[in-house]
Amino acid sequence: MVLKKSLIVCTAVLALTSGTASPAKAGPWTRGFVVSNYEYAYRYGGPPKGEVEPGVDCPHGSSRHFVNDLLRKIALTRQKWRSQKEIDWILKPPGLDEIRDPGSVRTLILSRAISYRGYKPGIETYINPWAAEDPGQPEVTSRIADGFNLDGKIGPNDFVSPDGEKGIDNALYRAWGCDNPWRGDGNATLALRVNNAMQDGLYTMVIRISGNQDPMNDSNATVEIGYSPDKIVRDARGGIAQDFSYRILESAQYTRLKATIKKGVVETEQIEHLHIPRVAWFYDQTGEANFFKGKIRLNMGPDGSSVVGLIGGYRKLTDLYADASFGGSSDRGASGLDIFEHQDHVALFYALRRNADGLYNKKTGYYDAISTAYRIKASSAFIVDPDHPMDIPEIADQLWRKKAFEASKLNTIKGIETRVPQGAPPGSREAAYPALEAAITDLPSRDFFLKTLDRPHYPDGVGLDIDGNPIDDQGNRIDKGGNKLSTE
Repeated sequence: MVLKKSLIVCTAVLALTSGTASPAKAGPWTRGFVVSNYEYAYRYGGPPKGEVEPGVDCPHGSSRHFVNDLLRKIALTRQKWRSQKEIDWILKPPGLDEIRDPGSVRTLILSRAISYRGYKPGIETYINPWAAEDPGQPEVTSRIADGFNLDGKIGPNDFVSPDGEKGIDNALYRAWGCDNPWRGDGNATLALRVNNAMQDGLYTMVIRISGNQDPMNDSNATVEIGYSPDKIVRDARGGIAQDFSYRILESAQYTRLKATIKKGVVETEQIEHLHIPRVAWFYDQTGEANFFKGKIRLNMGPDGSSVVGLIGGYRKLTDLYADASFGGSSDRGASGLDIFEHQDHVALFYALRRNADGLYNKKTGYYDAISTAYRIKASSAFIVDPDHPMDIPEIADQLWRKKAFEASKLNTIKGIETRVPQGAPPGSREAAYPALEAAITDLPSRDFFLKTLDRPHYPDGVGLDIDGNPIDDQGNRIDKGGNKLSTE
């Protein structure tokens, strides 16, 4: 039945499960949806189709970290242990004009340098953001935000919703709403990347709503939300095809909630743990998002063909930070995002810490979570149970990347909790290792950078290149016996 067009479904099943509307009447009913858009619920207050421009949300525009050599020099100068020669050569590597692809080599050198910005040499920045100086992150100043009143209170720092509800808790928007690749009027770089990846088959999230009264007005409805192993089906115009069937796995990344529906607005209960897929644009990032004190609000279209809404709750700082920092296929690690997207993940970490407002930790005196809201859009679909119990499928040749992602997260958490610097795990690609070693073979100043700049070190055969192959400590690919393989 999976991925079969609705026209072949029998009339009895159609009456029960179709995502399209039937005449309102009392009796059992079910509506299904497949999520097409899933991103942080940030509001953009700048000019139409803008991104960097100032607006009521971000008076100084988007973040501009590392956008030019002046800002890069400021970032490098914060480490008092760096020599002036090292800073000058990082910004303008001698001999760069004599080699092929100078732009890539320059970026790799900068990537390695900004990956070590701790209070002393040898501390990897992105695994240990707490050990670097806070560069400062521009934060949202607007008082209007989408979201929920998660704590039932109206505080002085709370937002007001677009329809006038006070006490809205969405501190993640205040912390990260001015971050360059997440800011825009429907054209934010990472929001587009996330939704394109999901629509292209990276993962699928589905919703099933059911009740016994009326789909538009039901005092005892049920909402199920979770992962589907079936890829999203596109129509001839590249949009999301309606009324195809998708399985929902009632295991990991799945939650069932009680709900009420009034005039097509679905409001769920607030529960201690809401488990759903997390925002991702590469396989290693995929997994479960846990919203503490989570709830969902959906607006169903009168014809039942679509829903739009919000998912809200408190998310752990370390989960959000790791999801944003360590996922992807970049050969530079998190520093690649910082350089190309004008982010600074150290600044993002401190912004999370400053604005955290949930899960108070008596031991540390800090909050461990931050209030959030995610925006979703979904199209009608048939949501069915699988023929037999099944787990979320794995991509075997990508598991090494997921392992490195999870190890990076664990090391980050350990470092934050203990204040003892942790290393970048093998396969994480932090500090552009071993990409830099391979790229600067012909650079006249190669020896200076290899000797001066810090990098991860692993026993031969433990480190991995960008394709997951074992390498020696110098970044050379080796065989099972530890012998260097020819690169010709």
